[in-house]
Amino acid sequence: MDQKPAKNYSVKPKKRLGQNFLSEIGVIQKLVAAADIQPGEIILEIGPGTGNLTNELAKTGNRLVAIEKDREMVAILKEKFNGFVNIELQNDDALSFNETVLTAPYKIAANLPFYLASALIRKFLESKNPPKSLTVIVQKEVAQRICAQPPKMNLLAASVQFYAAVKTISYISRGAFWPAPKVDCAILHIVPFPKEGERYGQASAQKFFRIMKAGFLQPRKQLAGNLARGLGIEKEEIKNLLIENGIDPRQRPETLAIENWIRLGNGI
Repeated sequence: MDQKPAKNYSVKPKKRLGQNFLSEIGVIQKLVAAADIQPGEIILEIGPGTGNLTNELAKTGNRLVAIEKDREMVAILKEKFNGFVNIELQNDDALSFNETVLTAPYKIAANLPFYLASALIRKFLESKNPPKSLTVIVQKEVAQRICAQPPKMNLLAASVQFYAAVKTISYISRGAFWPAPKVDCAILHIVPFPKEGERYGQASAQKFFRIMKAGFLQPRKQLAGNLARGLGIEKEEIKNLLIENGIDPRQRPETLAIENWIRLGNGI
């Protein structure tokens, strides 16, 4: 069933805001099912657009906070959902949204603007009040990069997997959107780890990201050379550190697992 917005709304998708509205009900229902909303949980939707996903999320009866940057779309949504007592519409930029005001456990369910997807995922994973989960639509290529494992790790995958377990629920044809984007997409399910223990302390996280960024300085180059250049440390010292941690200095950064990076960060 097609759920394009009603003609009388005169909706004109704004390319600068990355507006590709989700219009296929089967995909919407699959995303809602994957989000597994439980009683008492707050739902946070980013970029509700014409409200097709919003409508299904509202059926749970849970408190739904929908953040929309486009003022024209907010006006449409307010008209469309007039009388829905569980929906709170906010005209705001999701990157500046203060999620710490959400006092109950919350989950994110959203069709993310493609140009902001990675930044939004990192924002909420690094938050002092992270969600219980993020069930989001992103570009297929982005989902594949985030879910990558050795020997095909990358900086984005390591950045996300440091904080969370990731899983691709399904791939989505570009025809499920209006207007259709140039690429296919995916439903991605992200479950943050409990922020417990030294690993998630500010010092440990800073060490992790510092050494990981240095390691991926030139992804196709050997690890020892990247780390020496990126950290400003003698190459022989780096080689010894790698060997002490059971890593061949000739390995490429894409072959290392998250735990390898954490141990290396703690060793410098």
